[in-house]
Amino acid sequence: MSNPADIARAVELLLAGELVGIPTETVYGLGADAANPQAVAKIFAAKGRPADHPLIVHIPGANYLERWAVDIPDLAYELAEDFWPGPLTLILKRAPGVPDAVTGGQDTVGLRVPGHLVALDLLRAFAAAGGSGGIAAPSANRFGRISPTTAAHVREELGDAVALVLDGGACVVGIESTIVDLSSGQPVLLRPGHITPAAIESVCGELPTLPTAAAPRASGTLEAHYAPTTPMRRVEGARLAQFLNALRHSGRRCGVLAHSQPPLAVSGPNPAHVWKMLPAEPVGYAHDLYAALRDLDHAGVDLIVVEAIPETPPWQAVADRLRRALAGAGGA
Repeated sequence: MSNPADIARAVELLLAGELVGIPTETVYGLGADAANPQAVAKIFAAKGRPADHPLIVHIPGANYLERWAVDIPDLAYELAEDFWPGPLTLILKRAPGVPDAVTGGQDTVGLRVPGHLVALDLLRAFAAAGGSGGIAAPSANRFGRISPTTAAHVREELGDAVALVLDGGACVVGIESTIVDLSSGQPVLLRPGHITPAAIESVCGELPTLPTAAAPRASGTLEAHYAPTTPMRRVEGARLAQFLNALRHSGRRCGVLAHSQPPLAVSGPNPAHVWKMLPAEPVGYAHDLYAALRDLDHAGVDLIVVEAIPETPPWQAVADRLRRALAGAGGA
């Protein structure tokens, strides 16, 4: 875990316009001073990220909202009261002076207060040292690839492109934040996450709607994202054993991302395939998802087979990540 000397060094680097790997409860972020366009440009260069794809600005608390946003609805403060610090990003009208590099040139900005002690210590120390009070931090990985959930993942992905990686241990949530757009006054769900639509409804009094073509672009919402380099395929659980047996007879070896017990061909003394069994409930599955995908991507297999997950509301966020990963890896 990071210590005060690491935090102090990270603040120095951020003030100097450098990049820092930051732990959050969701995934590790690649952080830069959100008020410094030259520093933010380094994020895009390190990740290979399209310049019009907006970033999320992490702030120390809801009292910093007015530094970054205007026309803030009461609902934003109500959601912040219930869910910050935590895995919820709010899309609001941007304040004058917020760099286009952060917003992708849009008139909105994404803001959140992370629920991780190391991240909060860094944000508070950065603000106290005269920083902008905001750190832009998308996931600390190559654009479109698997998000990192440990400090080692960040170093593996980005190497010397990051001046320092603060080690906050493994991320406790494991997938990116829920994104709710409030820029039109009504809640719109741009990206599902650990905080569910039902939880949002408990504060708003209404379920967030789904985005329309007029909705602002938001981080992590491209059709192909979160993907391994190994091809992926989704298979229904009832067909899984037959599918794996056919692969074995064709001489192909696969990695299996599953939430049920492996058949004998996989679990016997000479397993034909690599089996990663995740919890059969959505919170635990989400926590383990990216680390398991990363392990399978490094396992030297020909294909990653994903056992289909339940099509129920509690699995919405996991289904979103798997759908985008399958699109990015050429699967179905």
